[in-house]
Amino acid sequence: MLLAIDLTSSYGLVIAASIIIILSYFCNFISRITNIPSPLLLIALGILIKQGMNYLGIAGIPEQNLVLEVLGTVGLIFIVLEAALDLELSAEKWPIIWKSFVVALVGLLASSFLVAGILHFTVIADFMTALVYAIPLSIMSSAIIIPSVIGLVTDQREFMVYESTFSDILGIMFFYLLLENAQATAPGEVALSVLGNIGLTLVLSVVVSYALVFILQKITGALKLFLTISVLLLLYSVGKIYHLSPLVLILVFGLMLNNSQLFWFRGLKKFLEPEKIHTITHEFHVLTLETAFVIRTFFFVIFGITIVLSSLMDLSVVFYSLLIVVALYLVRLGALMVFKRKTIFPLLYIAPRGLITILLFFSIMSNYPQYVDPAFDQGILLFVIIATSLVMTISLIQNGFAPNTSLDAEAVELEEEEEQRSKSDH
Repeated sequence: MLLAIDLTSSYGLVIAASIIIILSYFCNFISRITNIPSPLLLIALGILIKQGMNYLGIAGIPEQNLVLEVLGTVGLIFIVLEAALDLELSAEKWPIIWKSFVVALVGLLASSFLVAGILHFTVIADFMTALVYAIPLSIMSSAIIIPSVIGLVTDQREFMVYESTFSDILGIMFFYLLLENAQATAPGEVALSVLGNIGLTLVLSVVVSYALVFILQKITGALKLFLTISVLLLLYSVGKIYHLSPLVLILVFGLMLNNSQLFWFRGLKKFLEPEKIHTITHEFHVLTLETAFVIRTFFFVIFGITIVLSSLMDLSVVFYSLLIVVALYLVRLGALMVFKRKTIFPLLYIAPRGLITILLFFSIMSNYPQYVDPAFDQGILLFVIIATSLVMTISLIQNGFAPNTSLDAEAVELEEEEEQRSKSDH
């Protein structure tokens, strides 16, 4: 009966989308039991859907690269906002914050240039193009890491949440700043442009975040969360058009909501309404959790549909991919040995690639055709994502950590917050 549904009709698309979301829930359930990252399961689901589409004679998704880019961009915003809402800033956490930042920065830069060297000597003739391809492969996936480290001890879990979030933000900034300053000739010109970009973005982010939080407190109606999200999406898109780093805005806004007492100090305290902020933060937790789940679902499933499996059978692709994976872990080992020392395991193996890697790869294809190199096989991208995710999964299972129960843990945390707020109201 389902096979007879016309997938080109509106009802057919609604049915297909609903089935995919339901199957995604079961992928999360399997992920919680097995510790296999749910994005891998969703990619596999997309591959199976592609085989079914071929069997039924259904053509590919119209404008699938554009759809992937839009889903990836919106998903990225929700993922960073979700992570920022979980981060607590305090003097006690400062050692974890600065260490995770340095490890993320060193790992990103060292991995990018090392992987670029590998690609330059094996696949891509131009080093600049090789570096453009290397940066996405050097960014850790917070979309996979954050829900996968729930079983770690608090110190290690917080370190991985901070590091993966910083890796996302720094990686995206590095990627776009490199491309936007590729024509600059003098190092001083590049440095001035980068520092000016970051400084302007940071100032605007702080001002806009203060304004948004203040306005949120004053809105009395129930319809304010998606209004705020729409404003963030608008500002993010405008920021990208003007070559800023608007992901910083999302991070600052989330941090300001979850750490309001830290940001609203001295004379600013009179503008803060703690109870309202607590309620708004709780509501944003729920909104980002649910929305990010749906967006990630369609992003990874559609990516799975675009995959050409035959590329994974190419021995040269496998060889080049293994070189890249080994290089990534060697860099990570060095960074952790310097800054973490005693606690490098299992953190060494928790370095999967995922959403940002795919998003930036498709950004090259659609927005920077001058850097598209046909010699780079998409199978390398897929192999690195699968290999790093499997290494993380095997490591977590072998070390006996609890299965991935992130959604359950998040739900319990939200319920506890709700109970505490109800008690305080009474």
